Amino acid sequence: MDIKEQDILGDAIDQHWYYRAKAAAMTRLLAGRPVGGVLDVGAGVGFFSRRLLDQGAREAVCVDPAYEHEHDEVHAGRPIRFVHGVNSTAADTVLLMDVLEHVDDDVALLGGYAALAPVGARFLISVPAFQFMWSAHDVFLEHRRRYTLNRLEEVVRRAGLRPVVGCYYYGLTLPLAAAARLLQRDRDLKPRSDLRVHSPAVNATLWTLCRLELPFFKYNRLAGLTVFCLAEKQ
Repeated sequence: MDIKEQDILGDAIDQHWYYRAKAAAMTRLLAGRPVGGVLDVGAGVGFFSRRLLDQGAREAVCVDPAYEHEHDEVHAGRPIRFVHGVNSTAADTVLLMDVLEHVDDDVALLGGYAALAPVGARFLISVPAFQFMWSAHDVFLEHRRRYTLNRLEEVVRRAGLRPVVGCYYYGLTLPLAAAARLLQRDRDLKPRSDLRVHSPAVNATLWTLCRLELPFFKYNRLAGLTVFCLAEKQ
């Protein structure tokens, strides 16, 4: 996750509909096999790693060149490290949550971490969906592109990984977001974030829409605000 978004949400991030829903989607995609060690690439404050530690992961290493300094913490009684980079990893689960859209060569970045991971490691990747949704929010977050599911799966294959599950999420909120983006089309693309702390009623409504999708979102290959791909190193 982007540190800029943590700066906006602060302590409200744990209950914000968007991150609460994305964490729930992550949990469902990784279900069925225990998570041991986590390597969280572009982790920011480690929001997703902390969720996995809460759920029983053994340890987590968060990688982000934006950290002021490297340091170690303990979360849920388990170690979590914050580092600028790694040369090797034994993690069985690698997260790249909203990372690939920030780099010029997404295949090279993903392939570099694929080369470091052990055989059998799972990679969970999320990226923003659909170039027609491009907005000042993407400019604010310094994105290079948005993706379709087919494009993300092609990146995954070229990086040497095997896609296991590919899907869209936030399908029920896509029409709301698309309408808002269309209304902003006549404005300039001066960087600004769409993320904000909502009223309890709005936050609860959006979370309910996302929760309704959770039982079947893994089968959604049509549309959504986010593209997910769960992949494996063979």
